[in-house]
Formats: sequence, C-alpha cells, structure tokens
Amino acid sequence: MPGSTYMLRSVWRYPVKSMAGEELEEARVGERGLEGDRAYALMDRASGRVGSAKLVQRFGDLLRGRAELAGDGVRLTLADGRVVDSRDESTAQVLADAFGPDTVLVSAAPEGLKLAFAAGTLGGSHAETTEIPIAGAAPAGSLFDYACIHIVTTASLRRLHDGYPSGNFAVERFRPNFVVDCGDADRFVENEWVGRAVAIGPELVVRVSIPCPRCVMTTLPRAELPLDSGILRTANRLNRLDLGEYGRLPCVGVYADVVRPGTVRRGDTVKVRAS
Repeated sequence: MPGSTYMLRSVWRYPVKSMAGEELEEARVGERGLEGDRAYALMDRASGRVGSAKLVQRFGDLLRGRAELAGDGVRLTLADGRVVDSRDESTAQVLADAFGPDTVLVSAAPEGLKLAFAAGTLGGSHAETTEIPIAGAAPAGSLFDYACIHIVTTASLRRLHDGYPSGNFAVERFRPNFVVDCGDADRFVENEWVGRAVAIGPELVVRVSIPCPRCVMTTLPRAELPLDSGILRTANRLNRLDLGEYGRLPCVGVYADVVRPGTVRRGDTVKVRAS
C-alpha cells in the first residue's frame, strides 16, 4: 500500500533481449535503466523486427540461452551450448546459422524497429495488432519492450502459486529488474503502486506507470523450467486488468520510469510514497 516499506530481495539485468539474465548484488540505474540491461538484441534486418522469444518458432530458443557482459562486449551461450562473443568476427555467422540468415546482433534500436507478436496478445482496439514500435515508453534507441524498469513482488508470486500450486512461478519466468519482498502479503500488491513514486535504497526513485501485461513468453521452457500454459492461464484468471485501449489483459508486476538515478543493492529498503 502507499506509504508502506518493503525490502529489495533481488536485482536482475538481461544483457541480451530474451536471453537469461544475471542476478546482481548491486547495480547502477540511470535514466535508461540498469546499466547493461537489454544492452543488446538480435534483429532481423529483412523485416526490421527485433529478435524476441514472443516469435516462438524462430527465437523461442533464446530463453534457453544466457548472456553476460564481457568487457566492452557481451558473451552469449546458446541453447545448444555454443558460446560466442560479440567482439569475435565469427559470431555473426553463428547467429545467422542459429536464427536465420538475416539475423544480426545490435546494441541500439534503429529507427523503425518493431516488436512482433501473435494476434490476440493485446486486446481492445489492438486485438488484431501483430507488431508495435520497440521501447514504447523507454528512451529512444533502447531495446525494452515498453519501459526501462520492471518490478515484481513476492506477494504476487505467492498469490499466483496459491492459485496454481503445481506451477513453478520462478522469477525467471517474468524477467523483472527488481523483486520486492512484501513479507507475508499474498495479493497483487504492486497494482496499488500505479502512479506513485517508489524509493529504492538511499538514491533511486522510480515512478510506476502501468501494470505489466503478460503473454506466451511466461509459459515457455528455459533452464530447468518446463513448458507450462497454466502459468499464463493463472495470471489471466487472478489478475486480469483493464489497460485502456489495450483491453483487459493478464498482468504480473509493473513498469516504471526513472525519476532520480542511483545505485541499488540487494537488501535495500523499498518505500512506496503516498503521492
């Protein structure tokens, strides 16, 4: 609730869009989000679309790989175990072989880059929409789906698990930057934060903008997590929210924008301001 104080349980960044990320002890957060977060993405040059696991048939295997920053580049471990480095000349061919001949690794979104997904992912007047510009509310040129900060609470994860006890609602399914520990709460606490400022640690302040709508990505296999369509069905049943022109959609977590940059550390106090 507004005015409540919580604890920052974990901090995550995802150096390559749709690949497994890195859990951090601390992170510097600037106006463009966590340093190194979504710093790279695959792109299809022919279609002008970003390589996202939302395009399951072509890029779904990204979720089964991982990425880590390495010096002034990034190291990718693909689903088949191959390891490539963005600074090596051979990397371009390996990625083209794995994901298609027009696939390239980019470190900024070129003008006009689109995020594609299946019809029905959105609702309302956008129910038939199959692509939107990348980084809708994030700084120009960034590679986020929408905003540059994404928060999930332990309360939401607990509520989902209570509604579907056999499902594994691991953090990795939802890919947040911050997991906030809300103690024993078992409701979708962060729904109440929309429009409010949240202070994380002594420096960082973000403002929550909208609930985060969910899609098929939450159900896809990765690491030790199996394919499970029940994950999305449960979110749809328990937390289907009205997102205006986008219709009523299953949501878990919230998006936020950076108000004041700062460094955050695991265990920091999280304070939801009253206004």
